[in-house]
Amino acid sequence: MKRIGVVGIIIEDRSKAQEVNNILGSYGELIIGRMGVPHIKREQHEINVISLIVEGTSDEIGSMAGKIGNIKGVQIKTALANR
Repeated sequence: MKRIGVVGIIIEDRSKAQEVNNILGSYGELIIGRMGVPHIKREQHEINVISLIVEGTSDEIGSMAGKIGNIKGVQIKTALANR
């Protein structure tokens, strides 16, 4: 069963941005919308933030999130609708 959800990604190590984008590209069929905010400067750190609206099975979304979550310097959180 397909579900709709949101995914928040924080990239603290900018050198990992391309790796994240490669994974997102391979799961492009799940992504309904995407917003990226680069270079938020907080306490002398540059942080990139990506928010996604996704639609897919729990397994598909979990697979994407797991791959991204395994990248050092990257954090990811997902929230899926119950239906």
